[in-house]
Amino acid sequence: MQKKLTILLIEDDQIEIMKFNRILSKLNSIHNVIEANNGEEALEILSDRDNLPSIILLDLNMPKINGIEFLKILKNDEVLKYLPTVVLTTSSNQKDMLECYKIGIAGYIVKPLKYEDYQSKLVKVLSYWSANELITV
Repeated sequence: MQKKLTILLIEDDQIEIMKFNRILSKLNSIHNVIEANNGEEALEILSDRDNLPSIILLDLNMPKINGIEFLKILKNDEVLKYLPTVVLTTSSNQKDMLECYKIGIAGYIVKPLKYEDYQSKLVKVLSYWSANELITV
């Protein structure tokens, strides 16, 4: 049985947010989703240390604070650095990928163009993380 996750989805594209939520709804997901439109909003959400998410799904290409800048801030924080962060992006740029892994991400998923492929990847990611023993800080 899957554990209920609280997912912080950091994504600036409203169509991607709708697609993500549609997939979760279609799957009758038990997970709770908190949305942030950029890194700045996400940091504000994460400032409430009593209600931290189980996992962060992060887009890289965003206004204000991009994904890599956000990761650097996150991983330099003594509490937030333990939150599993999976990059969910359209960028298959090897330089971006390497930089993200150097900073300390838990995974890097390139969003496929086909809806069914996106759904399949999302199901696998959420199944994996809901089966993990996650640290609650």
